[in-house]
Amino acid sequence: MVDAKLLRENPEKIKEGIAKKKADPALVDDFLRADEEWRKATAELEAIRVAQKKASAERNIEEGKRLKGEEKILEEKVGVAEVARNSSWIKIPNPPFDWVIKGDSDADNKVLREVGEKPKFDFKPKDYVEIAESLGLIDTERAAKVSGSRFAYLKGDLVRLEFALGQFLFETVSSSETLAKIAKDAGLEVSDKTFIPVLPPVLIKKEAMAGMGYMERGGDEIYRLEKDDMYLVGTSEQSIGPMHSGEILDAKELPLRYVGFSTCFRREAGSYGKDTKGILRVHQFNKFEMFSFIEPEKSEAEHKFLLAIEEYLMKELGIPYHVLDICGADLGDPAAAKWDIEAWLPGQKGGEGEYRETHSTSNTTDFQARRLNIKYKSADGAKFIHMLNGTAFSERPLIAIIENFQTAEGKIKIPKILQKYLGKEEVG
Repeated sequence: MVDAKLLRENPEKIKEGIAKKKADPALVDDFLRADEEWRKATAELEAIRVAQKKASAERNIEEGKRLKGEEKILEEKVGVAEVARNSSWIKIPNPPFDWVIKGDSDADNKVLREVGEKPKFDFKPKDYVEIAESLGLIDTERAAKVSGSRFAYLKGDLVRLEFALGQFLFETVSSSETLAKIAKDAGLEVSDKTFIPVLPPVLIKKEAMAGMGYMERGGDEIYRLEKDDMYLVGTSEQSIGPMHSGEILDAKELPLRYVGFSTCFRREAGSYGKDTKGILRVHQFNKFEMFSFIEPEKSEAEHKFLLAIEEYLMKELGIPYHVLDICGADLGDPAAAKWDIEAWLPGQKGGEGEYRETHSTSNTTDFQARRLNIKYKSADGAKFIHMLNGTAFSERPLIAIIENFQTAEGKIKIPKILQKYLGKEEVG
C-alpha cells in the first residue's frame, strides 16, 4: 500500500507517479473520498465513546443505554467505511521513483550497458531446442502427453547443469569476501552480510499473495486451488516476503537477506502463441531468488547491489548480456524501480540472435511491507521496512549456456566456472 499520509498530503504527485504505470489517477480520488468517509465515521464513533465515559462517570444509566445503541450503529458504519477504504486503497500501485523513465510500453525500456563479447561461430548457430533435443536433454513431446503444452522434462546433464548453477550461486552469496568484492567493484558501500538459503512453501494463502501486491493487476497469471483457496507462487519472493508478516524486525539483523529456491508456476495467460517451443516460456520452472529486507535509507544502494550480484554471476559464466532500465509502463504494481538483464542468445531468429530476459531486480520500497505489516525497530520507533527482490538463476540461463557454448558437432561446452561441479568440460 502507498502511505495514506502521502496520498492525503500530496495526491497530485501520486497521481503523476501511477500514471507512469498506466494506472488511472482517479484511483487516488476514489481512495480520498473513501478515506474521508472512514475518518468522519471514526471521529463520530470516538465522540460517542467519550460521551459514554462521561455518562458512566455521572451514573446516567438512561443516557448510557442510548449512547450504547448509537455506538453499535456507528461501529457498523465504521466497518463498512473501512472495507470501502481498504478496497480502494489496495488498487493504487506503488508510484515509481521520479527518475524512472515514463514510456508507453516495454519498447521504451532503455539499454544502460552491454557487457561481454558475443561468440563468433564458423557455422550457423542452432536454436537451443534443436541442440537439447538431439542430446536428449529436453523432452517437450512427452511432457505434452502428460501435462499439456508449455511443460518439459529436463534430463541428464541439463539437470546437473541446473544444480551446478545453484552450487555456484550458493558459494557466491554465502561468502562475505565475495560479496564485499562485488560491492567494491560496483562502487557501493553496502553490508557484506551473506544470504540465508531457504526452501519456501510454493502454496500460499490468499492473504500472503495479496500482501505481495500481485493480484490487483496480473492476477490472471496466478494459479489458484479453489477448494483450498490457496495459490501457487510464480516466484519464491511471493512466499519469502510474507514470511515476516506482522513482525517487527530488530535493526541489528538488517540487512536480512535470503536466497530461495522453488518451483514456480505461471498461467502465461497473455502469452498465447508466444515462445510455444522449448522452455523459454513455460507453466512450471525452477528459480533461485534473492530477497532483502533493509532500512529505507539503504534500499537504493541494496537495489544496485542485487543487480551487481546478477551481473557478477553472468560475467563469471561468460554469457554476453545487456542491462535494461525498465520504464514506468512496464513496471508491475509493487515495484518503484526495476532493472532487467537480457542474455544474448545467438541461435534465435534462425541464427541471427537476439537478447532475452534472464534476470530482473526490483525495489518495492515499503509498498509490500505496509500490506504485510512488516516493520523494524529504529531509534524513532517502529517503521515500515523496505523489501527488494532479484533473480539469481531461473532456467533461462541454461538456454543461454546451450546457445553461447554450442559447438559445430552439436555439443555444449560447459562454462569454466561450472566444470568443477559436473566433472567434465563438455556435454554430448
